[in-house]
Amino acid sequence: MPQSAFLETVTAPPASDGAVTAELAALESIQQRVLWLSTSMIHHANRVRPNPTGLKVGGHQASCASMVSIMTSLWFEHLRPGDRVSVKPHASPVLHGINYLLGTLDEKYLTTLREFGGLQSYPSRSKDPDTVDYSTGSVGIGATAPIWGAMARRYVDTHVGDTGRGRQYSLVGDAELDEGAVWEAILDPGIADLGEVVWIVDLNRQSLDRVVPNIAARRLEKMFEAAGWQVIPVRFGQLLESLFARPGGDALRTRILQMPNPEYQRLLRCTADEVRDRLPGTGSESRQISDLIATLDDSTLLAAVRNLGGHDLQALSQAYRQIDDTRPTVIIAYTIKGYGLPTQGHPQNHSALLTVEEYRQLAATLRMDPDQPWGRFAEDDPAGRLCAAAAQRLQRDPVPPLPDVDIPSDFGRTPKGTSTTQAALGRSLLDLTRQSPDAAKRVVTVSPDVSSTTNLGGWVNKVGVWSPTERHNWFADDPETIMHWNERPTGQHMELGIAETNLVGLIGELGATWSRWGQPLLPIGVLYDPFVERALEPWSYGIYAGGQSILVGTPSGVTLAAEGGAHQSIKTPSIGLEQPGCVSYEPAFGIDVEWTLLASLSRLGRPDGTSAYLRLSTRPVDQSLAAVPADPAARERRRRQVVAGGYPLRRGGDAQVTIVAMGALVPEALSAADRLQQSGINADVLCITSPGLLFEAWQARQGRGTGESWILDQLFPGDRATPMVTVLDGHPHTLAFLAGINRVRSTNLGVSRFGQVGSLDDVYRHHGIDTDSIVSAALDILP
Repeated sequence: MPQSAFLETVTAPPASDGAVTAELAALESIQQRVLWLSTSMIHHANRVRPNPTGLKVGGHQASCASMVSIMTSLWFEHLRPGDRVSVKPHASPVLHGINYLLGTLDEKYLTTLREFGGLQSYPSRSKDPDTVDYSTGSVGIGATAPIWGAMARRYVDTHVGDTGRGRQYSLVGDAELDEGAVWEAILDPGIADLGEVVWIVDLNRQSLDRVVPNIAARRLEKMFEAAGWQVIPVRFGQLLESLFARPGGDALRTRILQMPNPEYQRLLRCTADEVRDRLPGTGSESRQISDLIATLDDSTLLAAVRNLGGHDLQALSQAYRQIDDTRPTVIIAYTIKGYGLPTQGHPQNHSALLTVEEYRQLAATLRMDPDQPWGRFAEDDPAGRLCAAAAQRLQRDPVPPLPDVDIPSDFGRTPKGTSTTQAALGRSLLDLTRQSPDAAKRVVTVSPDVSSTTNLGGWVNKVGVWSPTERHNWFADDPETIMHWNERPTGQHMELGIAETNLVGLIGELGATWSRWGQPLLPIGVLYDPFVERALEPWSYGIYAGGQSILVGTPSGVTLAAEGGAHQSIKTPSIGLEQPGCVSYEPAFGIDVEWTLLASLSRLGRPDGTSAYLRLSTRPVDQSLAAVPADPAARERRRRQVVAGGYPLRRGGDAQVTIVAMGALVPEALSAADRLQQSGINADVLCITSPGLLFEAWQARQGRGTGESWILDQLFPGDRATPMVTVLDGHPHTLAFLAGINRVRSTNLGVSRFGQVGSLDDVYRHHGIDTDSIVSAALDILP
């Protein structure tokens, strides 16, 4: 989509001075009411609502106060229906207060902040009753989400339908910029084209515990500028700007800009006499500053010290009008934490709550009734009319009904020869383009610069690489180049830099397009399995926020062997078992990959959908070991078992022991069963594809869940209950619970130490997951 498509005029023609003054007065009234409502919600939750347990409820009145002006100007003057906003976590009461004034939140919810079933501690798309565009709360993740939302929106536009126009705003606390995920996103090469991305930094120079001593605003500006962003600082309000124009004003400006953060914050706690003593400093221009502030009365002087741009509605509005929509923009708004509250500027005000006396004092200042705190503006009040006009302007069209996306369950092909589960991923995607092209058009793959090493080369050659504009492939005529990097708007693979948090942030937003614009995508993120842990927190948060996606970790485990311990994943099978909103699979054979992938795709892009995690391997395995039934009904039975969590791979007559294996270690399990049979010991061999689904089935059987438990009867029938040996290329506790189904003795083999480099035989032997170890464990556990 061309850049010009995202250019949008967000300002009306200037009105007369009288109209501007009247609108500004109404806006200031709304600003005060938003401050009052956000403060009152937190006050009620902590000081009014009964709390029989005595457990801290909490809230962040000071963090809300520093955002009130920024959000008031944005919502009531500049936002348009197509815009989306990510609100910093601790400012959630400000968002709810604004939605209440806009008429989209019922009054009954204002007393439910942080209450079960009520308003969430931090903005939540899935749990809050009012409009929330992005879930936030995990620092750095909510801030970057609109970047990936912008990319997802453009992708939808170029593939399945028009989403309209709009900016993607992030309201970010300055301490949030400490998170590495923020800069990983800002520095990704593809971000420079996203002119609809706007960040507004609440530069209050405080973190949770202290005034941050070395926040250098100019350094932050240069970092954004170096990444190609438009930088708009909003440093001072109208009062200070007027003082800067007087004799001595230049000296005052320089003094404030060069003053250490803690020194400035201390001024906010001073009396007027103390400010007159401290503000001039000891520099060569201190006399000029003293002479200037001597012309001010006490109230004006104290107001001037607090007159930062992030609290000046006119300065903020002017900044919003400067956004040029041709590149990402950051507005750095200087603010005071706790602005307008008795706690403003206090170094420990992050979680401080107003006392009842302070709350009533605030009520008197704002002319509000502390006993009836939830009043809206009257319809004929200028502020009420402005609220009504904003509500009408911000109305969005309903999300259209979701289209039917037909995902096949079986391609009908049985893999032959020797192959890997990693290679089966690429083949399955190519088969999907042939057998279900309509569904395949909604698939989008994402990788952090590992497409070729994760066997996506054939898929990328087939569908191309997504880019907002078509780019020339300078290697198209190179006969030795096997992987063709054709970048065009119709491409279906998105390549990012080597930053796993960016990858999962993007697939989370690609997986949320069904709920934003009624256009489901089927996003698949592919990365090295050891780095799933690095990506887990933002991916988990994306699932919480409603983003449904498939994460593929490959290659995995100590089966990597020669790669060494640094690239061997141990805990990821347990992660798959424990991650909410996600079905995890570790297929052993190519056919298992096909079936589990298709089942996972069918669960994406719908209100009751789930994400999936596939853990794949680069170990070549003889595909005939899968013993796929030839009979169609038996094949379908096997497929249902694979998708449900596992299947009996071999039944050994009157079995004396059960070997339960997963993924790459199934060949060792079968070899161990052969060895045991030679000793006269029959063994059942079970292939587990999803420990998580089996655990849910076991919970359901015990009455602790609503899922189906039929798979347990087919895997672990009571008449075949025998001592059990479990083995996997991962932590042994992943499968340990299976012995509890029939309450049998068990030995659990796996990897619980950091890996070692070596051959496959050496590494398996080192960790005790080789055939000899399985046989020994089986013999030891027999009566």
